[in-house]
Amino acid sequence: MSNKKRSIPDGDVTAYIATPAPEKALRADAQKNRDKLLHVAHTIFATEGIAVSMDEIARRAGVGVGTVYRHFPTKEDLFGAVIYRHKMRLMEEADRLLHHDNPGDAFFQYFTKIIDEGIANKAITDALVSTLTIEAGSSELANEFWQGITRLLEQAQQHGSVRADVSIEDIKIMLIGVLQATGARGVFPDRVVSILCDGLRR
Repeated sequence: MSNKKRSIPDGDVTAYIATPAPEKALRADAQKNRDKLLHVAHTIFATEGIAVSMDEIARRAGVGVGTVYRHFPTKEDLFGAVIYRHKMRLMEEADRLLHHDNPGDAFFQYFTKIIDEGIANKAITDALVSTLTIEAGSSELANEFWQGITRLLEQAQQHGSVRADVSIEDIKIMLIGVLQATGARGVFPDRVVSILCDGLRR
């Protein structure tokens, strides 16, 4: 087996985001190892950046480095899979909140959740911003992500919790702007998030 130790340079995460191949059906133990690797890698990329080696990721996950490379031949593959799973989790959360008893609470809960997670996930946020700013129609996953927010927004507007003149384009500008500011500074005041939410309320 050829262990490809391709590294992702700091500050250039967007150039290394790959669209992960569909996950193959795995044995229970192999799936467990893959899930553990993705969880550990997500934590490492979020808190320490992307310079951590594949060997170190394997050590912290408690698996052999060969296991890492069987699932993810390069760090690019691993990072792409982490971003994909992160975005899918956010989309699943949006779907769950569509059934919330209070559409206004559901929308603002999701809006602030994206910001809160952005504050805690530097490298993940940089890559997420890149994938979400792709032009409409060129990324099915990005479109699905925004469709989830759009549905929450429309329900909140119908409920009378959000201003009727707010569009999904307004929400995009706010969220991407906040995430970009978070990526640059690593912090974002709760007071500013509160001001944004107050401006959206009817």
